[in-house]
Amino acid sequence: MERSAQDGLPRVLPSLRAPRFVGRAAELHRLTDALARPPAAVLVEGEAGIGKSRLVQEALDEPGVAARRPLAALCPPFREALTLGPVVDAARDARPDVGKLALTPLAGVLRPLFPEWGQDLPPAPEVLSDAGAARHRLLRALAELLDAMGVGVLVLEDVHWADEATLDFLLFLASRRSRRMSLVLTYRPEDVAPESVLMRLTSRPPAGTGYVRICLGALDVPQTAELMSSMLDGEHVSETFASFLQERTDGVPLAIEESVRLLRDRSDLVRQGGEWVRRTLADIAVPPTIRDAVAERAARLTPVAQRVLQAASVLAEPVGPAVLGTVSGLPDDVATAGVDAAVRSGLLGEDRAGRVSFRHALAARAVYDMTPAPDRRALHRGAGGLLRAMTPQPVARLAHHYREAGDTGQWRRYAERTADLALASGDHRTAVGLLHELLTQSDPPAASVARWAQKMPVLAFTGLVGRGDLTRALRRVLDAEVLAPHERAAVRIQLGRMLLHAGEYAAGAAELERALPDLADEPFQAAWAMNTLGSPPGTLMSAGEHRRWLDRAADAARLPMTADQRLALVVDRATALLDMGDEAGWAVAAELPDTATTPEGMMQLARSGLNIANGAMRWGRYDEARQLLTTALARAEEHRYQRLHDMILVTLVHLDWFTGAWDGLPERAAALAGVDEEPLLQLDALLITALLDGAVGAGGADPGPAAVTEGGVGTVEERLRQVLDAGLRRGIVDLPLEPAAALARIRLAEGAAAEALELTQGPADVVARKNIWLWATEFAPVRTDALLALQRPDQARQFVADLAEGLSGRNLPAANAALETCRGVLAQGEGRSIEAAAAFGRAVTAWKRLPRPYEALLAGERRAGCLLAAGDRDTALAELARAQAGFTALGARTDAARVHAARRAAGAPVREVWRGGRRGYGDQLSPRELEVVRLMLTGLTNPAIARALSRSPKTIAAQLNSAMRKYKVTSRTALAVSLTQAGITPPEGHTTAAGPEL
Repeated sequence: MERSAQDGLPRVLPSLRAPRFVGRAAELHRLTDALARPPAAVLVEGEAGIGKSRLVQEALDEPGVAARRPLAALCPPFREALTLGPVVDAARDARPDVGKLALTPLAGVLRPLFPEWGQDLPPAPEVLSDAGAARHRLLRALAELLDAMGVGVLVLEDVHWADEATLDFLLFLASRRSRRMSLVLTYRPEDVAPESVLMRLTSRPPAGTGYVRICLGALDVPQTAELMSSMLDGEHVSETFASFLQERTDGVPLAIEESVRLLRDRSDLVRQGGEWVRRTLADIAVPPTIRDAVAERAARLTPVAQRVLQAASVLAEPVGPAVLGTVSGLPDDVATAGVDAAVRSGLLGEDRAGRVSFRHALAARAVYDMTPAPDRRALHRGAGGLLRAMTPQPVARLAHHYREAGDTGQWRRYAERTADLALASGDHRTAVGLLHELLTQSDPPAASVARWAQKMPVLAFTGLVGRGDLTRALRRVLDAEVLAPHERAAVRIQLGRMLLHAGEYAAGAAELERALPDLADEPFQAAWAMNTLGSPPGTLMSAGEHRRWLDRAADAARLPMTADQRLALVVDRATALLDMGDEAGWAVAAELPDTATTPEGMMQLARSGLNIANGAMRWGRYDEARQLLTTALARAEEHRYQRLHDMILVTLVHLDWFTGAWDGLPERAAALAGVDEEPLLQLDALLITALLDGAVGAGGADPGPAAVTEGGVGTVEERLRQVLDAGLRRGIVDLPLEPAAALARIRLAEGAAAEALELTQGPADVVARKNIWLWATEFAPVRTDALLALQRPDQARQFVADLAEGLSGRNLPAANAALETCRGVLAQGEGRSIEAAAAFGRAVTAWKRLPRPYEALLAGERRAGCLLAAGDRDTALAELARAQAGFTALGARTDAARVHAARRAAGAPVREVWRGGRRGYGDQLSPRELEVVRLMLTGLTNPAIARALSRSPKTIAAQLNSAMRKYKVTSRTALAVSLTQAGITPPEGHTTAAGPEL
């Protein structure tokens, strides 16, 4: 006990002990019980100070858990993340005898993370160019290390501060099928971003894993009294006092502990009747937050102890007392006394290795915030100077300290070294974040910008380019004209690559063309840029201009370069030629080898499979496309090329749409439309969801989990418009072709021929300007229809003649099938029914040969109409019956219903088919459907209608879809027109909505 004189009265001050573990027995049992049955995944969540770390430490002290060799790691609150830093630091601190571990050659990839283990780790493997494959290899290697160390329980605290690579590692560990390692993670749910990878682990527990989620809550009054008593030598605490403190601290253990210590420091605790009580309610002020309590307690310490606390708050990690003294800038003997005083205060604690740190991050933050800014900068500078002497240097921590010290030069140096380490380890995301920050800071040195830009891994940063600050930073340096020619060329090439990867084709191509004059001494870069300019999707150049660029690139490719570089150029040339519909592309593709001897070569071969398959699909060589994609997919899976893998999957989805393999296709397309940070992949998948929903009659339906960066999901028309607009905005001249054609079909079916023609005008201009008539495959038939509907037969004839001339002598199966369809449309529009029926018959045969069954059925339906007009009723009805059966088999309900109605109108004996909605109403709207459509006419959205009628949004969508089927339309706009024509009006008292719902 100590004595204090206050108000002239002697007072006995209690001695305080560390609090006992109180009020968590049930949670501790759940945690240890889960760890006794590995593998387990235990998530411990709760607010700051609630006792997550104490619970985990109590579990680790249990003999059964300790026998499983737990490894505990802590995620620091630093902006600069070292690749897998928390786990790497924990493994390093465990000091394993690496030379005796059973490691495979895979562990060589760990050399950049553990340079001090260089003599014991296997040689470094070859660098992988695919970011996903490199990252996955790194995660496998680190998991192998932990397994070899015998780690049975991996504890990661404060996961809300973990870097992306560490979170990916946790997901990787949790997904391993043969794992025995258990995971224990602590985090604050309020500090986890909704888009965090951690949400995937917390919301979807791994299959086959003992999953336990422990949510720590506040202590009640008896538990508060017990915790207080444990700090006061077990002596009784009055219930009134405990209730008072529990109410003021919300039952948060750390807040209770800090308040008791503060009350003791203030001499506000007295003994009365054999128990500890507060002095008087009126005299005691409990700080409103833990931070305030810590700040007041720290202010009561000596200036020396306060300086030590400030140094500890700046270091923000456990360190030896000598390190703490050095950073504080105090003489050794004075620093030692200050460290002892800070530890005695209870604000700092010592771990089993004798290292000192704040007992809780909140306390560290409170002291850090109350430290004057000049002192903070000086302490950070001191920490940087001390850490620079370490081997290996902790480069991420050095970058952090020099940033906070305001030393921009040193921050740049160590941030770049941290990015280099991330690149060497295969952690491209961390590298991208650091390089992006270096490039976008104010006034970076021009020479450094050139170097940093070249280090940027292009395949890893789509999201950053989309924000625009990176491209603006590079253009600022280019516009300043301070770079040497070779530096200027390097920056322009990298900027062009970034823009192309982000889908900004026109802007990317422009940068590449500007770079060419400075690339005389860089044959590969020059040839690559020329090949890219020869690629048709990127610009509005003509096919002849593209071909000239490709030929220049072929000449440049004869200059000295590596075999892998030459292989990449061959792949690009074959791709561009096939995109133009040039038969020479197949000959170039035939030059590609079957295998390669380097990782980069294998990557290029896998890419070639995807690109050439895309060409084959555009040409209509679907069997060949599928074979190429299957081979490329196997290569991507074998070598873990994740981005390429996803692109192959979405191309297979597109191929299955063409070939009528629609079973399960909506779900596959919707899942791919949700792939993060891949806008072009998402747009292709979103297009397929729209085309499928339009065919199966789900025109207003939500496509499921598809949620893309381009703006979300919506009706068929909204999604098609989204893809069309994205293609126009990004300058990808061939992307709008298919959505424009689909939208034009919808408008033509609604009788809006002028709008249909306008939708196809842009694609027609692109095709004519580029002279690539292969690209007319999708929109040519509907454009011909629209011209005839608008009484423009001369223009229709000229368009079909131009198409025939453009395809003359070319073996382009899909485009030639579309040409036969156009000839049928033209003949039908001019009243030549027999010729039209013959042309549509040839189109049916051509589409089937691909095979492309949906287009074949549409052509067959048109043929039947021509046969009816020519008086051949029996053949026509047989054709219609085949079309209806075919559409039904595909699942194209809208088309099947239309053909069914045509058969009935032609007098065929047909059975009424129920197509949804309540039975008994036939083609009439049910009363509940009528309620919905009348509210729709007011302009309300589906969710608003659902609220008004107390139904679910899914029910509303289903009832609108049923109404669309009954009125034989595929959009809300067309339904509104049909309802108005039928005399259906909005309900009384409602007016049309003037704008979007807020």
